Amino acid sequence: MDSECAPDTPFGYDAFRRECMSHTVLEMLASKWVYLVVGALKPGRRRYGELQRKVEGITPKMLTQTLRILERDGLVRREIFPVIPPRVEYELTDLGCNLSDLLNQIRVWAERHAPEIRDSRAQSLAGGDEPAEFRA
Repeated sequence: MDSECAPDTPFGYDAFRRECMSHTVLEMLASKWVYLVVGALKPGRRRYGELQRKVEGITPKMLTQTLRILERDGLVRREIFPVIPPRVEYELTDLGCNLSDLLNQIRVWAERHAPEIRDSRAQSLAGGDEPAEFRA
């Protein structure tokens, strides 16, 4: 079905079509944990514990799931060293590095415009209790 998703588009895929492979790629990219883990790996190899300390708030289960998804999709490479205790390191593949440049631009945009978004949220919720997910 992939090759027939959108033969008239530049890459042959149409992310607006639910059955198209590019739609599932966008689903994966929609995770904030994907953004943060890819960003944490941008400088280079990291061990699991380093990633967990860098990405505040991520649970061990979510970090493991995110790393597995990124590895499955060819964005992260995992290397296991045959030592006791076992040592595992993660790094971005070339495809992951390519993605990290784009995600970095989105992260920078979010950091730059966070005060404006915060103010807009506060203004729209004026007079009511602000949901916890909106608090700075």
